[in-house]
Amino acid sequence: MSRSRLNSNVSRRAFLASAGAFGAAVQFDSAVAATGPHLTKAIPNGGERVPVIGMGSWRTFDVRDDEVARERRREVLQAFFDGGGAMIDSSPMYGSSEEVIGYCLSRLTNQQALFSATKVWTLFQSRGVRQMEASQRLWGVERFDLMQIHNLLDWEAHLETLLGWKAEGRVRYIGITTSHGRRHGEVAKIMAAEPIDFVQFTYNILDREAEERLLPLAAERGLAVIVNRPFRRGALFDIFERHPLPNWAGDFDCANWAQYFLKFVVSHPAVTCAIPATSRVDHMRENMGAALGRLPDPDLRERMIRHVESL
Repeated sequence: MSRSRLNSNVSRRAFLASAGAFGAAVQFDSAVAATGPHLTKAIPNGGERVPVIGMGSWRTFDVRDDEVARERRREVLQAFFDGGGAMIDSSPMYGSSEEVIGYCLSRLTNQQALFSATKVWTLFQSRGVRQMEASQRLWGVERFDLMQIHNLLDWEAHLETLLGWKAEGRVRYIGITTSHGRRHGEVAKIMAAEPIDFVQFTYNILDREAEERLLPLAAERGLAVIVNRPFRRGALFDIFERHPLPNWAGDFDCANWAQYFLKFVVSHPAVTCAIPATSRVDHMRENMGAALGRLPDPDLRERMIRHVESL
């Protein structure tokens, strides 16, 4: 996805419009403190709250039968839940990730907060049913909190199934995903017309195309937003990590670049949760720190953009 340039007036108008649609989207469990309670946001359909930082699993949990790697992923998940996490996102597309997630969940003691999110990714309705049932067995869950149609593959057929499953209580929420900017037009049409609860797409401090249409539309339609690739597959660290954080990053309780990137994403009022992926415990702890303390306001968000574009 190409890097978009800052248009301050448009960005601020879109931000404020979304803020008006969502109201006070962020809630603290108690007093605000960088070492204290975790930020949560409401799922518009029903008001259930989820932590603003979740966990992706693309590549990082595809370790197959490697026992050492599986134990390290268990430690990563332990740190995730210890840090107040809930939403784990995966897909049958991610190799052995679902199996490894299930393996780790069965060996944790504090996964009660789990918000399980995966996807259906196959052609044909009947294959989709079999795939989703297999995912449920791999995770070891009674039902998924969220089932998404991955990259819109055969979405009309799978949406019919998911609407039925939701009515029967076999899944709590349903949604669609894309990780390709060229699909934004089709995603917007589905968002505007279909009875979904969630939408997932790419958004980060350099790739801000979603601000133009998808984020305001999600606010208008009352859809929860999951953001994938908040680190641009790690490329943001390659670009900026050699630079020191600006001293004003402390104004929103930011201690490292991971938190800078994540706080930018989740401070948008239409964003519900960001799902960075990592295979390291120290990086997981940094990520979870983005759900603590203050978030940047619209003026600080613009300053954040101008700063990274100047480097």
